[in-house]
Amino acid sequence: MSATAVVGLQWGDEAKGKIVDLLTDQHEIVVRYLGGNNAGHTVKFDGKTFKLSLLPAGVLRPGVTSVIANGVVINPAALLKEIAGVESQGVEIGEDLLISDRAHVIFPYHMAEEIIYEKLRGDDAIGTTMRGIGYAYREKAGRTHAIRVGDLIRPDVLKQKLPEIVAFKNQLLSAFDPEHVAFKAEELIDEYIELGKKLEKHITDTTAYLHTQIKAGRRLLFEGAQGSLLDIDHGTFPFVTSSNSSGAGIHSGSGVPERHISRMIGIVKAYTTRVGGGPCPTELKDETGQHIRDEGNEYGTVTGRPRRCGWLDAVATKYGAEVSGVDCLAVMLLDVLSKLPELKICEAYEINGKRTETFPSQIDDLAAAKPIYRTLKGWQTDICGVRSMSDLPPEAMEYVKVVSDLVGVPVEIVSVGPDREQTILE
Repeated sequence: MSATAVVGLQWGDEAKGKIVDLLTDQHEIVVRYLGGNNAGHTVKFDGKTFKLSLLPAGVLRPGVTSVIANGVVINPAALLKEIAGVESQGVEIGEDLLISDRAHVIFPYHMAEEIIYEKLRGDDAIGTTMRGIGYAYREKAGRTHAIRVGDLIRPDVLKQKLPEIVAFKNQLLSAFDPEHVAFKAEELIDEYIELGKKLEKHITDTTAYLHTQIKAGRRLLFEGAQGSLLDIDHGTFPFVTSSNSSGAGIHSGSGVPERHISRMIGIVKAYTTRVGGGPCPTELKDETGQHIRDEGNEYGTVTGRPRRCGWLDAVATKYGAEVSGVDCLAVMLLDVLSKLPELKICEAYEINGKRTETFPSQIDDLAAAKPIYRTLKGWQTDICGVRSMSDLPPEAMEYVKVVSDLVGVPVEIVSVGPDREQTILE
């Protein structure tokens, strides 16, 4: 047993990056196993703020190897821009970044498709980031028109595949948008060959690498993106991401069996947020919801979109914990609730007149769910300087205890601010 996994249990944006960053000291390899540049981590330390999207948080630590594994879809231009941005802040990437040659590549036509389809759906739009993520995964499942990272360093493969793909995409896009400006295969071939050259030193068979490192006894940290409730199979379909964003995606997204994972840490905010469409039973469309948004700076790392905010949904969070099989919880952003005199946690739903503590599998049932709340007294004092669980106000300690009881998993980490040192580890 040589690995730890950090997995979000809600609809993403749970501040996983901070915990990954803290745990990196105890690990030698950090692995990102899903998603694309639609996910974001914000990590703050030494007076600097790092906004990571494709890069694992391990890149911020010297001597740690960061792996972008096969389950990720990659926009090469976006990745190179992110690398340059991090390096401009004094972080040296060097040879410590590895990219799977099995990961799939995002092309401009994926983004064009996504924009058209989201526009056509109107009010029923999923609310994607328009970065082509889902359409790259669709290509992966469809196989015929998929391009993998390993193909970028094989010019003959690109020259063989892209003309047929681009011709098909132009015909498809023109059918939906008469004003579509046709992509040119020759230009894309040249562009992506150059992108491949710039990334070539990082591209390798990461699955083989990870198994070699496990046999050598090196410690791995798996870094989740998005949250368990956005899992393509187990989330609030169709308002989900296009990959397995729960702990269930670790094996398929990296090639490492879950038997190697000795500790699964579930990350949960002290409240609930959601970006994009889909039901959110505890959403607050009032002054309290706006207060949480402002106090928590709840605006997307990648998109800047305001997040939908509400009381902690323990029904949804418990389900996320069950699907991902977590051993313990990290409760994040507890300090955001410090000014509120009264707090609520959703302990059950009422659906069609019946009480249930089971998270529904069908989106219509979730849309009909009315939250049943447990009301708690707020602590109304600044907790940003607290460094041990016993020094939290009694009301804050009770809040954390109720979260643990309702989710059914012990709380071992509590975050009371954005910086590394503002973390209580029990």
